Amino acid sequence: MDKFLIRGGKPLFGELEISGAKNAAVAIIPATLMVEGVCRIENVPQISDVTMLLNILQEMGASIRTVNKTTIDIDCSAVEKTTAPFELMRKIRASYYLIGAELGRFGHAEVAMPGGCDFGVRPIDQHIKGFNVLGADVQVKNGMVYAQTENGLIGGTVYLDVVSVGATMNIMMAAVLAPGKTTIENAAKEPHIVDLANFLNSMGADIRGAGTSVIRVYGAQKLTGGFYSIIPDQIEAGTYISAVAATGGEVLIKNVIPKHLDCITSKFIEMGVSITDLDEAVLVKRDTPLKKANVKTMPYPGFPTDMQPQVVTALAMSEGISIVTESVWDSRYKYVDELKKMGAQIQVDGKTAVIEGVKCLTGAPIAACDLRAGAAMVIAGLCATGETIVEQIHYIERGYEDIVGKLQSLGADIDYLKTPIEPTEKSVLRAIS
Repeated sequence: MDKFLIRGGKPLFGELEISGAKNAAVAIIPATLMVEGVCRIENVPQISDVTMLLNILQEMGASIRTVNKTTIDIDCSAVEKTTAPFELMRKIRASYYLIGAELGRFGHAEVAMPGGCDFGVRPIDQHIKGFNVLGADVQVKNGMVYAQTENGLIGGTVYLDVVSVGATMNIMMAAVLAPGKTTIENAAKEPHIVDLANFLNSMGADIRGAGTSVIRVYGAQKLTGGFYSIIPDQIEAGTYISAVAATGGEVLIKNVIPKHLDCITSKFIEMGVSITDLDEAVLVKRDTPLKKANVKTMPYPGFPTDMQPQVVTALAMSEGISIVTESVWDSRYKYVDELKKMGAQIQVDGKTAVIEGVKCLTGAPIAACDLRAGAAMVIAGLCATGETIVEQIHYIERGYEDIVGKLQSLGADIDYLKTPIEPTEKSVLRAIS
């Protein structure tokens, strides 16, 4: 497995461009299953989660053509299969969006239980509740989700017991072609939910209220092909803001929607970071010591849970004692033990982390335990003295396009540490090829 080698202690200077939103792309790509004709999707991030989903669609019979680095054409008109290889689907959390898309198009679905990052129990009970309301029978057996309808889906009213991004998007997809009106109450409001709704509407759907707590979907006769550009990645931008906060320096972060970043930037401004909103960019500067802060993760427009590890890493070098409360997921502090190896003073009690800032971190061998924790490990390495080796970087590559190249462009000393292939592995690879 490849690793990152980071020689830290250098502030970041320069500019970089944010890629398309991972959390939007991994829903929009499965949604193309319901479209008759070619969908040209622009601003697609080059990350392993996207590659995995495209491979899944191809295995199901979709035609996929790369137009350029960030643009792809997807045509699912000829897809007839509703199954894909188990091993592909179980590696990615977003595979569950195939349930809503397949139900919407075929009236039945067969999808492996999702994989992805492990930071607590993430049931799909709210997804199933919504599918049941729309007339589907859903069974979970032997690691698979089986969903089917007798006479197709039909609109209904779904009240989500908890605010769930995944359930909101999945039910919205399933309802797009269902006759009648579907109402999703207590819906999540994240920007990528609005982006999915905008994509579907641009293909002929009738979805109203995305971005509010009540979404109404009026069943369409069919969806037809068209063009769509994915929004910039809010969390990627927030991660680089956190990196500048931790290391110091001045960076212009381009291709962002500043309004989407308000829930993140307001907290870093409180910590003493200077952030200036421009038209489609933010200028981030930190040249004074970081201040302590209390953070509580909340559904949008609150502080995102996907930014929790990054802000904890920055606060580990702030002045004073900070308290971070995780209100969305259980067990999202697994990475803290890695930060402690570098000298961080953090105590975790349940969903609360108490952080006593230190003057500096010290390089050490550490490992990513999930996507966002992996980004936090990179940030820790960037501001630590000495060398840091980050292992299990496949987690990081699930959601960050060219993180090494982007950080190098800002003056960071980071590179891949290639792991030699053992002779037995070489012989196997030759046999396969």
